[in-house]
Amino acid sequence: MISVCVIYPRTERSRFDMDYYVNKHMPMTMKSLGSALKGVTVEAGATGAEPGSPPANAAVCRLLFDSVEAFLAAFGPNAAKIQGDIPNYTDVAPVIQINEVRISK
Repeated sequence: MISVCVIYPRTERSRFDMDYYVNKHMPMTMKSLGSALKGVTVEAGATGAEPGSPPANAAVCRLLFDSVEAFLAAFGPNAAKIQGDIPNYTDVAPVIQINEVRISK
């Protein structure tokens, strides 16, 4: 299993509309990826390592797939639609990392 980790860095001037992301973007993304998508989490940055400090990231999303190939097959035909929606909720470029899942509970 792999995790496609989508990280949205936070700065003092960056914009991130969590309501839009959770209620519009992610449902559209999940529908577009279909049965290839095995699980998803969306996490909103709450605080930094020290209590009261700002989080490094506005949001982190993890999308689970059986393999990189399964991800690419599902994402490829929908990439323009999914990526084209990004300006509707943020003005920062997401950082993408694909990980091998070693422990999942």
